[in-house]
Amino acid sequence: MSDATRQLAVQTDFPEINFYDQDLVNLYQRSWHWISDQWHHGTEANGFAPYYFRYPDADRINQFETCFSTFFLVYSNRAFPVTEQLDTFYGKQEEDGAIRGEYLVEDGTPVFSAENPTGVAPPLFAWAEYNLYHKLGTKKRLREILPVLERHFAWLEATHRQENGLYSVPAAATMMGHCPRDGCHYAIDFNAQQALNALFLSAIGDVLNDKDTSFKYKRAYFSLKTRISQMMWDDDTGFYYDLDRDGQRLPLRTVGAFWTLLAAIPNEDKSERLISYLNRPDEFGVEHPFPTLSAAHEGYSRDGSGYRSAVVPPLNYMVIKGLERYGKHEEAREFALRHLYYVLDGLHPEENVTGSLYEAYAPQQEGPARGPDDNGFPRRLLMAYCAVSTVALMIENVVGLYISLPRKTVDWRIPIMEIMGIENLQLKRNLISIVSAKSSRGWEIRLESEKLYYLTINVLREGRRKTLPIPSGKCSILIDKI
Repeated sequence: MSDATRQLAVQTDFPEINFYDQDLVNLYQRSWHWISDQWHHGTEANGFAPYYFRYPDADRINQFETCFSTFFLVYSNRAFPVTEQLDTFYGKQEEDGAIRGEYLVEDGTPVFSAENPTGVAPPLFAWAEYNLYHKLGTKKRLREILPVLERHFAWLEATHRQENGLYSVPAAATMMGHCPRDGCHYAIDFNAQQALNALFLSAIGDVLNDKDTSFKYKRAYFSLKTRISQMMWDDDTGFYYDLDRDGQRLPLRTVGAFWTLLAAIPNEDKSERLISYLNRPDEFGVEHPFPTLSAAHEGYSRDGSGYRSAVVPPLNYMVIKGLERYGKHEEAREFALRHLYYVLDGLHPEENVTGSLYEAYAPQQEGPARGPDDNGFPRRLLMAYCAVSTVALMIENVVGLYISLPRKTVDWRIPIMEIMGIENLQLKRNLISIVSAKSSRGWEIRLESEKLYYLTINVLREGRRKTLPIPSGKCSILIDKI
């Protein structure tokens, strides 16, 4: 354990997961150990936060990795300073609102390249902050950081929005490596991400009771949503596509199209058609879902071939959250489990080799994606990517908990009753435990909490849904009585 980690230690344990498959539980537990080893001290030279999270050998911090890291660090029972990860980037904001995608560890300067001359990155800050608000109850923080997010949004508009209302960014800004998107000028994923950005900025305005902010970004959202729907949707195939410089749809189908689900862009009919691609083994429903590139494409590779058709954990998280938005909770859980079992296979390979967690996985073979042209690819134990699966998906989709501290609610979505749950999860200054078990009286949910909250139990396949106030102390609920 590093010196930085020792100084971060707190007098509490991480939440404990109960699940019938102990291998997945062990994977979850080991993930916290690996996360603990990737903390570093900010310095006067780089101007980073006192503690920040990054890959050990990296000479830079990455905005995309940082945003996704917040989705699992928020479950650390405050052992790790999750908000500081974002504050490091906010502290680097320039006068025109620019926040670059990467900054060097040595001196904190932004990274520019010929492939990405403006250093732009997927705009995920508002999504990350809105999630932190529900897990930490940080309304005051939303008020403080809203001006930063607004200036960043304005910079993206001024720098990358084109006359047709869509956004054009370099391929490097999509974080999909060398996925073969030749001719792409308007990327479907970046445009959907900017729509998502506007959607959550509007939601933050609602939380703050700021009607002007809410309306401003709601209008921006619907404007971009309309353009994406009109220009990037192909009704013949039921899919969203990248556009070339002339606004013509390109035939390549990538996982980037599913950002539209998270951004609530397709209507019910379009969403059903789009989601159907996730279940097709000749498209994205391969053994290990979801490759960056459709299996129907001639450039698809069973071993991933770098980012050409690899399975990338944060993109899987995105797809699964998009399914949830459209009420596909059972499908989301099934995909999460399939993904996690392939991650587990990579940790325990059958051959006499050392396993690990990886930045990217092969879609139709066990273990990591392969790519002879990628130096150091895939990175081992890139926890900013891996733990969004092994921690966040375990809690949110396998166990099935969605928590909102401001609403004092915990939604527990499970297909059927199983032996599972969570113990010692900290909600601000409240530790809660929720565990289901089979007793002589039938299925029973045992609960313990220091303060009152509201638990919604949703047993999906049985159509049972009930919201109950959970008092402080210990209590139990018999499912048959709901």
